[in-house]
Amino acid sequence: MKKEVKDTIIEELGEKLKEYSHFYLVDVTGLNAEATSALRRKCFKNEIKMVVVKNKLLHKAFEASEIDFEPLYSALKGNTAVMFCNTANVPAKLLKEYKKEGIPALKAAYAEEGIFVGADKLDELISIKSKNELIADVVAMLQSPVQGVISALESGANTIHGVLETLSERPE
Repeated sequence: MKKEVKDTIIEELGEKLKEYSHFYLVDVTGLNAEATSALRRKCFKNEIKMVVVKNKLLHKAFEASEIDFEPLYSALKGNTAVMFCNTANVPAKLLKEYKKEGIPALKAAYAEEGIFVGADKLDELISIKSKNELIADVVAMLQSPVQGVISALESGANTIHGVLETLSERPE
């Protein structure tokens, strides 16, 4: 591969590192063409950009980045695919489906400005909540006391209405 081509690939990887806030390094050793194609389709449906890379080129893109990715260097061995995404836990959930087969296997990940190295971190990555999930949790917590007050007022109104009806029907 010519130096110009390598430089172009390194630049493109650097742009993807800036564009996407999360990425996973995945070992794709042993995936045949059919399985790779199926994995790419699943990635596309889940808004994940999957790129198979040369480890040295990815290493150079990491070095050129403003973020210190040094803990990830040890994961750059064997066949590596990078899954870029904007939601931290989506690739982890996708990889969990493949966990029984062991291919593809998680090598490392950069999610929520944290570095996770090793396949044993998959469950930890799955438990990370996305921005939308966190917003939904906060809204639910804010609504629960309000809903309690509203239901109490509504039930109180029904009780008062019932008492007034009973009193109005009583002969004096």
